[in-house]
Amino acid sequence: MDAHLKAAHAPAAPTYPINLRINGQQHQVEVEAWVTLLDLLRERAGLTGTKKGCDHGQCGACTVLVGGKRINSCLTLAVMQNGKEIVTVEGLADGAKLHPLQQAFIDHDAFQCGYCTPGQLCSAIGLMREGEARTVAEVRELMSGNVCRCGAYPQIVAAVTEVMGLAEHKDNPDRPYIPGTVPA
Repeated sequence: MDAHLKAAHAPAAPTYPINLRINGQQHQVEVEAWVTLLDLLRERAGLTGTKKGCDHGQCGACTVLVGGKRINSCLTLAVMQNGKEIVTVEGLADGAKLHPLQQAFIDHDAFQCGYCTPGQLCSAIGLMREGEARTVAEVRELMSGNVCRCGAYPQIVAAVTEVMGLAEHKDNPDRPYIPGTVPA
């Protein structure tokens, strides 16, 4: 039997039923064991705000909140999240009213091309919920898993620390930045 006929007669890969609550809505899906949460969100749920960057957990573009904690959705299988609450960037706003962090990103020009912004936002919300960051330096360190190729880090830190209510919002007061530029 030639290879094409064997492939045509091969049994379908088994699928597994999972239940997820994504951005407040219940979803019941059948997935193969190897489907990542990222691919489920983008390809099956149509939530393309979460970005596929490196697909290796090194850039943070795919960061979402699972049970309120930030995770790289490219590194977890969808079946591992059965029964969990998932929040993506699409679930942050309350209707037409932006989440305060989204508004702060706009106010501080904390995005350039915008590719990393969904992951940055979800990561920052997770960071605030964790309650571990109490200084600008800690915010910067705990957000270091999210890469911004445009270099908007000072603006991102300023937006996050403003929403957190930290007294000093600037990343480094000795090196001021002008929105829209990359500090040298």
